[in-house]
Amino acid sequence: MKLYLAGFDVFAEDAKKRGEDMKTLCREYGFEGLYPLDNEFCEASPIFLGNLSMIDRADGIVANVNAFRGKEPDSGTAFEIGYAFAKGKDVFLYLSDSRTLRQKLGEKDEDGFSVEDFSLPVNLMLGCAANAIVTGSLKDCLQAASSYYRINRK
Repeated sequence: MKLYLAGFDVFAEDAKKRGEDMKTLCREYGFEGLYPLDNEFCEASPIFLGNLSMIDRADGIVANVNAFRGKEPDSGTAFEIGYAFAKGKDVFLYLSDSRTLRQKLGEKDEDGFSVEDFSLPVNLMLGCAANAIVTGSLKDCLQAASSYYRINRK
């Protein structure tokens, strides 16, 4: 089974090494990891189309939804989650802080906008798309995905 590895890890200084480590971890759980930087494209449109192609080839997506450049998950990762969900792929999310959005941000954010209260650690559009939301690391998420597939797949 193939899992697309979504998240802001692609922006780290050691992004290529991270990707190789993530794919190695996937193999330990019986998955083939598809990492966005495997495309090797340098321009926006080819990167976009290459990543969509990898999601199309994947059985599911494992996404790092920790806060990035603010208080919400990476916007590209959020798009990839939505795309995968729309394509009928399994969606597994992981983050380190399991508190609800309301617990993290309060009733209103710093600009006075209300914060949703659906007992989810991420926006409902991400949370409701997920087969599992895991508190912890990629390893924890892959364990959950492995269990899910043992129960729900042949």
